[in-house]
This record gives sequence, structure tokens and C-alpha cells, in this order.
Amino acid sequence: MTHNPLPGGRCPIRKLREPDSQLDPIDQTIISQALVATAREMGVKLVRSAYSTILREAADGSAAILDEKGNVVAQAELIPLQLGTIGETFRPCALTFPPEELEEGDFYINNSPFEGGQHLPDVYIFSPIFFEGSLVGFSASVAHHLDFGGGAPGMNPNATDIYQEGIIIPPSRYNLERDWNGGGLQRFITANIRIPELTIGDFNAQFSANAIGGQRVRQLCRKYGMDTVRAAMQTHLDYSERRMRKAITEIPDGVYAGEDALDDDGIHDEPLPIKTSVTVSGDRISVDFAGSAPQVQLNLNCPFTSTISAVLTAIKSVVSSPDASFNDGLTRPITVRAPHGSIVNPKPPAPVRARSVAASRIFDAVIKAFAEAVPDRVIATGFGDPYSLCFSSFSEGSYSIYIEIFGGGYGAGPQSNGCDGVSGLMSNCSNIPVEALDQKYDFFRVVEYSLRVGSGGEGAFRGGDGLCRTYEILAEDITLAHYSDRYRRTSDGIFGGEPGASARGRVLRAAGGTTIMGSKAGLKLHRGDVLVCETGGGGGYGKPSGKLET
Repeated sequence: MTHNPLPGGRCPIRKLREPDSQLDPIDQTIISQALVATAREMGVKLVRSAYSTILREAADGSAAILDEKGNVVAQAELIPLQLGTIGETFRPCALTFPPEELEEGDFYINNSPFEGGQHLPDVYIFSPIFFEGSLVGFSASVAHHLDFGGGAPGMNPNATDIYQEGIIIPPSRYNLERDWNGGGLQRFITANIRIPELTIGDFNAQFSANAIGGQRVRQLCRKYGMDTVRAAMQTHLDYSERRMRKAITEIPDGVYAGEDALDDDGIHDEPLPIKTSVTVSGDRISVDFAGSAPQVQLNLNCPFTSTISAVLTAIKSVVSSPDASFNDGLTRPITVRAPHGSIVNPKPPAPVRARSVAASRIFDAVIKAFAEAVPDRVIATGFGDPYSLCFSSFSEGSYSIYIEIFGGGYGAGPQSNGCDGVSGLMSNCSNIPVEALDQKYDFFRVVEYSLRVGSGGEGAFRGGDGLCRTYEILAEDITLAHYSDRYRRTSDGIFGGEPGASARGRVLRAAGGTTIMGSKAGLKLHRGDVLVCETGGGGGYGKPSGKLET
């Protein structure tokens, strides 16, 4: 059984529209690049206006410009997992509240994983852009909010359904003047979260980013005319589609298989396979996940929207040119299918907080499939996973919450070693500077931050090294929540390259002894405890002797 729960599907087969001969090519180039620049400016505005360290320092958020129908025209180069399917998150909003009924100040909001969203902390806001009373498009932003309610501060590793993970906002329409700035929606969210100042501050950063996007699009409309801007959006989408279709034709036709696996489900020790079949036919690609593991009890399930994002990121990385715009035109020749009820397309009310772990394995499985077809375009698998860590403290009537997502070693490629100690391909988060942590948090301190030398796999080109980060706990009754992967299964080398080292974690107890931390864990920490986190390395490319095994 295959299932696509999202309206509109993916990549209808259709005749390509010829470029609009009436649109001046110079105007087209200027407008399309201005839209890309606008999305990037929105991303900068979002991060610089943020209150929480996860958004302000780690840049765990994204921004985009959509056309009047909700097709993504341009997006900032921020978080691939959030970006690839913004249009899919938009569509349920538009189906519930038609865009033609929107008014000045209205906005759509959605974080529902089973209605186009991803996981609950990632809240998407879409603001309509009007020019002289007509709808031109939408500015969109998403931010990972530090706390969004639920059964535990920051993240709940023991949640067995989505309701224990936080507030669900279904595809909805609100008005900024009426429902925010002290209005009903803001008061409702404030009443259900533990750190309202930071969370509401980050929401305001999203509204600020959307506002600057709308301002820039209206400037283009005043200069070139609304109809010209609309036409330029469509021409830009069609151009991206033509480039992607041309790039796909350079991949040999065939059916290619790839497989990876999660270590476990957080309860049992058995691995959870992610199986993919990639079919290349002419100028189209279809990806099918039949045979992948069924959905699990805890929060590793990957909503279908996130699965699509992981697939698109892998295909973009391998197939298209780096300068090709990542928008909805580029995605038209691609179809994704996944069994409903599987870990890559779960049924509600499955918990999904740690969906980025499965998304990382989805990316790896698709890359492995392409290794059969274009071995010179792929890299070995890296650590890849989000090494997600959350500390929370409750003192003097208020919460303090710290979340960070570490990287590890990248896999090596056909011409270079893997990168050392960088965020996984699906997350692309920055690290939070130790100085920023010292300023913000008084219940822990970082005592070591270094590369884990030698953790990358050997090869003709070696895999990147992972990271080591060590924390000393400075207060009593600190709660630790953690999820990651590659504790049991290492990153794979490719074409004779050797695997990277696995991740590991341990707590050196102040009272004596050592607690070994699993890849999915919840622990109590006490004053004087020392937490040591070590992320995995990337796989090597080619045999160390320099000869490739194909």
C-alpha cells in the first residue's frame, strides 16, 4: 500500500510551458534574483530578531517567498529539512481558508505533523502580500521554538502520542492586529508554554521576517508592475523545472536500491530499516519506501512531509547544479511514495519529535541508491544525525531550557576528505558559542569543546571527525533529554572506505561511578555531574590504498 496524505501530490506529468516571450529577460533575471535576495534577507531578519539561543545562535529557522497559489519561488539557504516542503505545509491552510478571502493583517499558521507540518516545535507562519488590494504572494517563515508545551520541558523523550509533545495548531487563519499583540492566539500560546518571553519573542521575529519579505515584494511591484512580478515568479519556477529535468536526463535510466537503518526504537535493540527504490526514467525520478520499518511507539516517526524534504535534499545534492534555485519548480519532476503506517509516513497520533533521526537515514538511503548510478557524484555516509541535547531547570518559579543540535563528521567524497565537526545535512544548524551559553545559563558550563580526532573512517579520502563536548552541572535536579543515532551502527564507508566511529555519551557522577547514556535517553543530573558527549565520524571514500571498489 502506498499513501500520499498531502493535497496536490507531487510532480504531475505535464507539458512544459515555454518561456514568456513578452517578459524582458533582463527584468526576469533582476526580479527572480531579487526574490532570492528577499528570502535570504528574511532569514537574516528572523535570526537577528530572535530571543532564544536555538534560533538566534543556532539559526534553527527558515524563510521563503511563495506565489499567490502557494508555490515556493525562493527560499533562504537555512534548514533543508524545514525548507523542502513549505508549499506542502501551506496547502492545507489554503484549502481550509481560501486565499481569496484573506484580508490585510491576516496570516496562516500550521504546525500539525499530519496536516502538512513537520514536528510541533517548528511553527510555520504565512503572511499574504497585497499590492493595491490584490494578492501577489506570501512571505513565509518557520522557527524551531525552544518550548511548545507538552509533557516535559523542551522535549519529551517518553511521549507515546503527539498530544504529549506539545500544542497542535491545525491549519488556521488569524489576524495580526486582532489575535496577536495581546490577542486571543498569543494569550492561548503564552498560557501553555514554560518560557513565554523567549517563545513569543521568536514568534515576533517570524512576523518581522515576513513583514520585510512583503515590503520587498511590494517594492518590486511598484518598480516593475504587479503583473510583471507575477509573471517573473512563474517563469522562475518553470526555469528551475527545465534545469532539473535536463539534469535528470544525465542520470542513467534504471531502478536503484538503497538501504540504511536506525539503531533502534528507543525501547528494543533491533534496527529499523529504511529501504528505498529510486527509479530514473527520462526526465523524471520516483522514490518509493516500500519495505521500510513500521511506525514505532516513541518519537522517531518521520511525518510524510519531512520524508519528502529528506528525499528532495538528497536529489538536489546529487542531481542538480549548486546554483539551481531550490523551489517548487525544481521539485515537479519528483514523486515520493511511502507506506502509510510506516516510520517514514506514520498514522496519527504517533509521536514525531525526533523525526530528524529517521530523516537522516532517509537521506542516506537515497544517496546509497544514487551511488549505483553516479558513483562520482556521491559521498560516503556521515554521522549525519542530529545529536540533540536538552537541559532544563526549574528554579524560583520559572524554567530555564537549553537545546542544542550537534553535528559530527561528514562522509568523504571522490575528491576530498569529509568535513570535521559540522551539522548534519538535514539540519544545517550552527553551533551555539560557548560564550553565549555562559551569558544565558547558570546551571551548567562547557568545560571541553573539541574535535574527536581519529573518529573519521580511513580511505583514499578520509571521513570527517566528530565532536566532543563536555558539560559540568552546577545545580541540583537538572533534567536531561537526548536523542540521536549511530551509537550501534556506524556510518558506512563507500567503495572500500572504512566506517567512522560510532557516537557515545556518558555521565561521570559526582557521587561516584559512570552512567552510560543511550542514543535515546532521559536522565536526572545533579551538581558536580559531568556529561561527556561524543558524536560519530564520517565514512571514508575508496580503499586507503587509493583503489576504488565498485
